[in-house]
Amino acid sequence: MRPQRVLFALLVWCLPAPAQAQRSLSPSSPSGQSVTPVFEGWYRNSDGTYSLSFGYYNRNTAERMDVAIGDDNFVAPGPRNQGQPTSFAPRRHWGVFAVVVPADFGNKKVVWTIVDRGQTFAIPGNLNPDWQIDALEGEASSDNTPPALTVDVGGREGRGPLGVTGGLLTTAVGKPLALTVTVKDDAKTGSTGAGGVRVGTPVDLTWFKHQGPGIVAFSVATNRLAPTGGVGNTTATFSQAGDYVIRIRANDSAVASAGHSQCCWTNGFIKVTVTP
Repeated sequence: MRPQRVLFALLVWCLPAPAQAQRSLSPSSPSGQSVTPVFEGWYRNSDGTYSLSFGYYNRNTAERMDVAIGDDNFVAPGPRNQGQPTSFAPRRHWGVFAVVVPADFGNKKVVWTIVDRGQTFAIPGNLNPDWQIDALEGEASSDNTPPALTVDVGGREGRGPLGVTGGLLTTAVGKPLALTVTVKDDAKTGSTGAGGVRVGTPVDLTWFKHQGPGIVAFSVATNRLAPTGGVGNTTATFSQAGDYVIRIRANDSAVASAGHSQCCWTNGFIKVTVTP
């Protein structure tokens, strides 16, 4: 992502949302503050369509927030549920889902709206050239591309914020569900060690509750894989019955978050139905 785009993006998501000011500069607090949607930018898919990447900023340092799909959490136009999260971990999270728009989308907009604590926050995504990001092609300095992630055995690979979706898996409340994914990476990030040999950066695989009504407890929250990838696994235990989506983020950046560069991670989504 070009530096001027980073600055522009930060300025935009700090601007007032319709009818309500976003308090992006509020002092840090463990709880009680708002969550707002963020438009990260767009990139072209191989079939000529485009992916609009969205993230969020939960201003709390400790409180995880939940906003169910409906009048308080929706994407428009189209179905209200277009893959956006309903569970928001503390602080800033980049590129957590993407909305695919057709090749002839033109100057239309996709708007993600969150209503939280009496405030309405709406962020539009569009194909303005200033918002084009290098989510798949690789960052200019290292030609690094995001890891390839597979969430189903023998399934297709996905890369970038749009990533890949798999499932449907079924389990019961309180019964641990084994989850396994496969990652491949080009190992182009990292430093140069003795003899000029590149020491690749490990791929960090992090598990999140993305959608669903209850609490999801992971036996392992993060898997650290080799620079070339590998197999990551955990178990998920659900506190309530219902439909869930688990998000897996595979990040190969030497910088812990690396969200600002939009170059270095892939999302995977696993659908799970939990019975009583």
